[in-house]
Amino acid sequence: MASREISGRAHLWRNATTVLCALLFYYFVPLGFDLPGFWPTRVVTVAAFATGVGGLSWLAYRRIGQFLRASRDTGHRVDGLLFLISLVVVFFSLFYYVLELRDPGQFTELRTRNDALYYTVATLGTVGFGDIHAVGQPARIATTVQMAFDLVVIGTLLAVMTTGVTRRLDATDVGDPR
Repeated sequence: MASREISGRAHLWRNATTVLCALLFYYFVPLGFDLPGFWPTRVVTVAAFATGVGGLSWLAYRRIGQFLRASRDTGHRVDGLLFLISLVVVFFSLFYYVLELRDPGQFTELRTRNDALYYTVATLGTVGFGDIHAVGQPARIATTVQMAFDLVVIGTLLAVMTTGVTRRLDATDVGDPR
């Protein structure tokens, strides 16, 4: 029983450290560069974004597959998915913030990194309060990509957690004398 408590603490510390590191990266990544706003730069920016999303999707696919094939310890799989969610939140928050800096008017009311982080988490949670929303086409495309990615990750997280609960219930039933 004691080893399970230590394991739970290890998971808690790992997840807390992941979130802390993601926030430190997000708030302190230098964004002082200023690329000219002519069309080749925008094409490169969109290509870089698409490459980033493609790379994240590929990594997520591989990582999720590894977690599903991994040991029966649900905690490790949940940790990995939470790590992935942290990376996705940081990536999209930075993208939205830089997009708004480079092309003002892509979003309503998105002016700071806090606004971008808030918008990303609200989109991830499928809340959509409406105070900040995508107006421009690039912002709408990026938000749509994030929503699709979020649905896959949330669905996978729910499947992993459901599998863990089901296994625990099955293990309890095996020991039940009824």
